[in-house]
Amino acid sequence: MAEFVSETVLKRDLFSETRKGRLAGGTEPVIRRIVTAAPWWSRPLGWVLARREIRALGAVDGIAGVPKLFWTDRHGLCRSWSEGTPLHLARPADPAWYRDAHRLLRDFRRRGVTHNDLAKPQNWLMTPAGLAGVIDFQLASRHRRKGWFFRLMAYEDFRHLLKQKNAFAPALLSPTGRRLLARRSLPSRIWMASGKRLYNFITRGFFRWSDGEGTHDRIETEGPAIRDRAKALPGVSDVALAPFPMPVKGGVGIYAFVETSEPAALKRPEAIGADLAQPVTALPRRPDGSPRDDILQLIAMNQMTELDALVAGDFAVAEIAHAVAAGRLNFSDRRIARLEPGPAGQ
Repeated sequence: MAEFVSETVLKRDLFSETRKGRLAGGTEPVIRRIVTAAPWWSRPLGWVLARREIRALGAVDGIAGVPKLFWTDRHGLCRSWSEGTPLHLARPADPAWYRDAHRLLRDFRRRGVTHNDLAKPQNWLMTPAGLAGVIDFQLASRHRRKGWFFRLMAYEDFRHLLKQKNAFAPALLSPTGRRLLARRSLPSRIWMASGKRLYNFITRGFFRWSDGEGTHDRIETEGPAIRDRAKALPGVSDVALAPFPMPVKGGVGIYAFVETSEPAALKRPEAIGADLAQPVTALPRRPDGSPRDDILQLIAMNQMTELDALVAGDFAVAEIAHAVAAGRLNFSDRRIARLEPGPAGQ
């Protein structure tokens, strides 16, 4: 078992910490999920999720478009890095992507595996070759028998693929696909009517997750005052603001990137009215001198994969952006759907 060399933290929640790095002596990026980095009281559930992922990855080994499990130990697991762009950013319109995604689901079905979390576009990828990929098998199931329950779960995986097609390429959805999309299974209807409400109460209240949604543009209304208060601090030369999913209250928070020569002066974010405030020595900028709000938005939302793609080829900007990302304060990967391109509500 080769030693894992950590390079960056991609995500941190109550069940594990996800790091990107390399194996000692290797050059290919890999992912390390560390369950023992979770708090002691949530670690048992973290191991439940990790073991589901381990079993599922073992079952789908060799299928193109899924991560490869390298090894497990008392801390968690190590798997291959999946190169690609999350679906909500890639927004594929090519029928070839959806055909390949359907191929993935057929391969899963042959192996007796259902993913169970494909309603999230973050769990689908478009690879550099334009093909489909799937990640995050923490909720996946490996079925020993392909009975009615397996068929039900496999149907829901397929229906969730239709949901993605309807969101990002509705013209490709056939009349049959539309009928299937509208035909929720009975357990799904029961879940939406009861279980999901309990899930939202627990995740948003007890576990402090959020769905990343929000309708009130706080930056427009509160931003000017936040900038004024921050610029009144000693050593502050500029301030850039970005929205991010609130981990506690739900909705959208304000993340302030404060360019300052005296970071100690920025002791509390609430003092300037922001939810998170990160002192930085320099902001990434455009040729006209304005801050790169596109880069800062990705950092605020912890979209590190997309950040690498955005700054590729510009060494000066990449160096500043990565320095800011290294000190970021948000490690949640929740999304804000209203910030994505395309019609509202997709």
